[in-house]
Amino acid sequence: MTKKQKGALLRILLAGAALIALIVLDRLGRLELLLPWQRLGLYLVPYLLVGSGVLWEAVAHIFHGQIFDENFLMAIASIAAFCVGEYPEAAAVMLLYQVGELFQSCAVGKSRRSIAQMMDIAPEYANLETPDGLTETDPEEIPVGSVIVVKPGERIPLDGVVIQGTSRIDTAALTGESVPRTAQPGSEIISGCVNGNGTLRVRTTKAYADTTVTRILELVENASSRKARVEGFITRFARWYTPIVTLFAVALAVVPPLAFEKEWSEWIRRACIFLVVSCPCALVISVPLGFFGGIGAASRQGILVKGSNYLETMAKLSTLVFDKTGTLTRGEFKVSAVRPAVGTEAELLELAALGEGCSTHPIALSIREAWGKSPDLRRMGAVQELSGLGLLAIVDGRELLVGSAKLLEERGVAFSPVDEEGTLVYVALGGVYQGVLVISDRIKDGAASALHALRTAGVEKTVMLSGDRKQTAEAVGRALGLDQVESELLPQDKVTALESLLEQQPKTRALGYVGDGLNDAPVLSRADIGIAMGSLGSDAAIEAADVVIMDDDLEKLPTAMRIAGKTLRIVRQNIAFALVVKFAILILGALGYANMWLAVFGDVGVSVIAILNSMRTLRVGRTN
Repeated sequence: MTKKQKGALLRILLAGAALIALIVLDRLGRLELLLPWQRLGLYLVPYLLVGSGVLWEAVAHIFHGQIFDENFLMAIASIAAFCVGEYPEAAAVMLLYQVGELFQSCAVGKSRRSIAQMMDIAPEYANLETPDGLTETDPEEIPVGSVIVVKPGERIPLDGVVIQGTSRIDTAALTGESVPRTAQPGSEIISGCVNGNGTLRVRTTKAYADTTVTRILELVENASSRKARVEGFITRFARWYTPIVTLFAVALAVVPPLAFEKEWSEWIRRACIFLVVSCPCALVISVPLGFFGGIGAASRQGILVKGSNYLETMAKLSTLVFDKTGTLTRGEFKVSAVRPAVGTEAELLELAALGEGCSTHPIALSIREAWGKSPDLRRMGAVQELSGLGLLAIVDGRELLVGSAKLLEERGVAFSPVDEEGTLVYVALGGVYQGVLVISDRIKDGAASALHALRTAGVEKTVMLSGDRKQTAEAVGRALGLDQVESELLPQDKVTALESLLEQQPKTRALGYVGDGLNDAPVLSRADIGIAMGSLGSDAAIEAADVVIMDDDLEKLPTAMRIAGKTLRIVRQNIAFALVVKFAILILGALGYANMWLAVFGDVGVSVIAILNSMRTLRVGRTN
């Protein structure tokens, strides 16, 4: 509990004790000997002890043009109750309102603390290696390319590559993974993770402003700025609802006495009840609190949701479109076969390794690994990457083509297509077909069970869009039981295919695209909701996606859908419960069947129940 909350609690306890004492004395007839102004003064003590801040806020907001808010309603209702002699009720209304406010404050604090471990991932210092030894330095001041030392138990301050040492890295705060990852020379590590029992020397690859931890914190901090449609509705509803009920309360207090010569005190009392009940706290607080709790529950699972609007969309998913490589498959390629048409296998591998010598694509890395030597790049001339097709390079003065069958077809090279399962890399030199390499990839562990869980969670259609050839893509589709497979797509073709799927999508449901975030940015942006998978540390994923799953665990997708669905159900429950109870008590109050205590329940009681219900979102996914 914060210092401010402790102060509010102390005032509530003092005011509560004073009010209870006054009510007991009043019931015993001990206050009957006092003059009316003296009795009023005694009840004003607990009232002002808890209500002075509300009165001040009401006046301040009026001067700033914000007239119709909960402070105004509470101030008018309680003052009017004093005017008609309802002293205990007037003080009790303000006391219980402040109890509800304190409860709300504590609930919001708990919700914020649910994301505290995510917000605490920012390290305070880095051990910078200098000629004079290690110096504790602010990570923001360390340039790219510097060498830092991460000691056992320390949080990694900057993204980088390990140059010395071996250790186990705890990524739980970012990914939700319970099993540490191994870091050794050559391994890429990211900021925010905790080093295990080994000392690591790391060469930084990013400035602090561009590191994974900084980007993640920005996402979490800005998530509340992207409101769901339900939140927008509640904001608009409160903007019109509050002034309307205030005017109705004024009419309720004035019209019957003037038009029908009714008793003023009775109708003012009914108007006070009407004002107390009409306070929209239960809706205004519980709805955003519910979404905030859902975002916090997702973050604990290693799922970053950029805003409550995306959480709402996630709950409506009926179609999920997947990229293949790195999403449904491991993306760990190996050369499984070498089929030379001219020369030997070694010569074909060497040509392919030369062509892929400067590429960082996983397929290029697998070819160089299979060659097992460093290509002699002095033999290379200009290299041109042809998007979705492959590479065109000059080797020993001759044109070298390394890529898909389409590449050779477009360049007019005669060849015999190969029908084997896997990714095929064709090679041609000087217009002559040299042979083909077969590159194999494996379906991710748990992919089939994750897709089954997605269907259970409400996904009706699963589609895969792949740039790979038809045989390979369809083999993956059959193994996973996908509903539709589109293959041999260039990046621009994926966007076209996705737009076609969007046209078939019902307006009330949503379509999501799941990709690795590296080359799928246009499709991630075009979908109703873009989900980046297996992209820990990827700038492209963090920028383009609406939801970032911080590791490559496909099981997190149904978890994210369950969290989104539960959050939306809780928010809708709060809206329905608050509106039904409030309108029922409003009608009873106008007809004279409700007293001030029932009005207090209609405001404070409903708010507390709605907030308690919203806090259930904090626990969603803990057992998943």
